[in-house]
Amino acid sequence: MNSIVKISGHILKMIFDYLVTFLCLIFLIPVIVILTISIKLTGNGPVIYSQKRVGRDGKPFVIYKFRTLHFNNEEGIPLISGREDKRITALGRFMRKHKFDEIPNFLNVLKGDMSIIGPRPEQQFYINQIVKIEPRYKQLQLIKPGITSWGQVKYGYASNVDEMIKRMEYDLYYLENRSLLFDLKIAIYTIVIICKGQGI
Repeated sequence: MNSIVKISGHILKMIFDYLVTFLCLIFLIPVIVILTISIKLTGNGPVIYSQKRVGRDGKPFVIYKFRTLHFNNEEGIPLISGREDKRITALGRFMRKHKFDEIPNFLNVLKGDMSIIGPRPEQQFYINQIVKIEPRYKQLQLIKPGITSWGQVKYGYASNVDEMIKRMEYDLYYLENRSLLFDLKIAIYTIVIICKGQGI
């Protein structure tokens, strides 16, 4: 019985992911066009920024985002881009406040790398540091990472390893209590944050 419930929950979540993704991509076409043109007109470099992250079962994948940093400022040791990061462009700061930079994440959902709701994927560089302090982080890799998460809406942006660990507690709670209703609740919280411009 439990296995049937789990399978049904997995199917519902998959339907939710693809339905929301298709609706959002269609609805956001004007926004995508405007942002693409604006990024091109206000700086050099590609419109889409890609970076290696770690997903379910510890498998690496390439995440896609709209570029918010000045071109050629992402090389070397991985850096966490905080609110006061001077590498962020003026347009990039606006996009981050409203989470527009994460629109290309929907491509990752279509590819099967990510879900709409799930722990945000981190770089291996930071995961190595986190698990030395808090091995429970590995539990989050039992599910697909998400575009938004309980940790993001309740804790917010994490600018260092200690904050990542604090945010992890919320995502572990989600892991133990996840359901379609919980996903809908997180989605509503996220929409409010986007509308208020309370992203990074």
